[in-house]
Amino acid sequence: QVQLVESGGGLVQAGGSLRLSCAASGRTFSSYAMGWFRQVPGKEREFVAAISRTGSSTSSADYGRFTISRDNVKNTVYLQLVDLKPEETAVYYCAAVQRESEIEVPTFRYDYDNWGQGTRVTVSS
Repeated sequence: QVQLVESGGGLVQAGGSLRLSCAASGRTFSSYAMGWFRQVPGKEREFVAAISRTGSSTSSADYGRFTISRDNVKNTVYLQLVDLKPEETAVYYCAAVQRESEIEVPTFRYDYDNWGQGTRVTVSS
């Protein structure tokens, strides 16, 4: 198991940017594939972006302008949000799952078994 703590959310105007961070506990961070998801009230948690153990990444077509990255020395994964829109207001969650494959990039929320508490992003118009 790994403990995940997100940070970096907040209030931003439309068109603005934020960088979300997710710090992971433990010494095995590099054995985890990582993902970012978002959720609004009444809706299911949806995929935003994911990254493999060694840095291969993918993102949802709706959020292709967001960039996921990781630092295996700092045990941290990042999500750079740019050109934000009011409809992208949500709670953003970090997730982790151990994988033997160095290149697998899980994209379904049920792939993940470790979740952070979320960080809220509010985009004003």
